[in-house]
Amino acid sequence: MTELLLDSLSWILLILGGACVLIGGIGGLRLPNFYARIHAASLTDTMATILIFTGMMLQSAWSLATLKLFAIMLFLLLTGPTATYALANTALLSGLKPDAGSESDEPEEDEPT
Repeated sequence: MTELLLDSLSWILLILGGACVLIGGIGGLRLPNFYARIHAASLTDTMATILIFTGMMLQSAWSLATLKLFAIMLFLLLTGPTATYALANTALLSGLKPDAGSESDEPEEDEPT
């Protein structure tokens, strides 16, 4: 009974993690500007990592593989947001302004007067 419960819970987590990746991928394609897309990617990176790796850890029971999966998950949870911050900060420093009213990354052209 316990094995069936753990197996069911792990598959639920794996499916939710896959759905999170799919939704984040769609968001990365559909969102209007760079900062919105990078936000979708970073949320997907963090949430999907937690769900998928927890599901895999439940599948592997208590073994050395569980410890390795936990170490990989911890590494990804520490480096993913750091990389996202570095990318967004570099974009800001290079002149890409986060404009809430803008619909795309394309620079606006001045109308002739």
